[in-house]
Amino acid sequence: MNGEIAVLYVVNHICIMATAEQLKTLIRSHFSEESERFFTAALQVAAHEAGQGHAALAREIRDLVDRARQDEAKPIILHLPPDLQGLVRTEHPEVKMTSIVLPAELMDRLKRVLFEYRQQEKLKQHGLSNRRKLLLTGPAGTGKTLTAKGLAYELRLPLYVVQVDRLVTKFMGETSAKLRQIFDIIAQEKGVYLFDEFDAIGGGRSLDNDVGEMRRVLSALLQFIEQDTSDSLIVAATNCPELLDRALFRRFDDVIQYGLPSGEARRRLIGNTLGTFIKKSFGWKLALAESEGLSSADIDLACLDALKNAVLADSNTVDAKDVAESLRHRRQAHPAK
Repeated sequence: MNGEIAVLYVVNHICIMATAEQLKTLIRSHFSEESERFFTAALQVAAHEAGQGHAALAREIRDLVDRARQDEAKPIILHLPPDLQGLVRTEHPEVKMTSIVLPAELMDRLKRVLFEYRQQEKLKQHGLSNRRKLLLTGPAGTGKTLTAKGLAYELRLPLYVVQVDRLVTKFMGETSAKLRQIFDIIAQEKGVYLFDEFDAIGGGRSLDNDVGEMRRVLSALLQFIEQDTSDSLIVAATNCPELLDRALFRRFDDVIQYGLPSGEARRRLIGNTLGTFIKKSFGWKLALAESEGLSSADIDLACLDALKNAVLADSNTVDAKDVAESLRHRRQAHPAK
């Protein structure tokens, strides 16, 4: 029983006993594909029936919800043709959007993507399409890949990571042929498809090192993106937007630029990572000064290093000096510019 059938099975068993408001919530959440909201409403019905003395029915509803959740959580296996083996990696991330530290304006744009995706049927009724082709640009470690994981989690979709560096081959026509196969899969298997290091196949046609084959790959890529009308979410990410062909930007519904975290964002990152280990007299001024200019990923890793040092030293607190030292180590690991 797949997730959708399980949801309908739950509906058939509980709608008769649900109150009017609960019934409306169940219907709205089902057609907007908000499965967790649906399950919550179903459990409220179970609690209501238990309060009415219908213990057997309440237990049956809870069992149905448990089975539906298990079916929905089953991993989806992407069956690839032999020549695409190793080119697409499947993940089932557990990253909530609320756990990602991003500027409010940027987070609002991502919430709009989620909202439109969940309301895509309403948009289609008016000849409109939802945002589903995103180009994320910005320095390494600023949250682009994490965003793709968060979108996949919130939409209850698998994340398919296209290994772009393995996609490009020296044989004429092979890269374009593999790209076509990948876009065929995008149309057949709904999911979030992440093209990381997108500039490897989307480089500008005027670059000095350009060759005829890569021009053909770019032309094919432009065509595939423009013609795609699937229900999948396509996320392309690059650290070097200046290398991309300008025609690519017009093929995406949204181009979102990421940057290094602000002081407030760095404070939230450090606080989220250290959690209850933060010392009461934590020296925020020192930690924020040492973290300036570092990416979110560097700050997170530095805090994890400080956290591990505290655990290994049998301590239940982390001081700002410990974090500052780890941050300096992360900074030294970067090659001099």
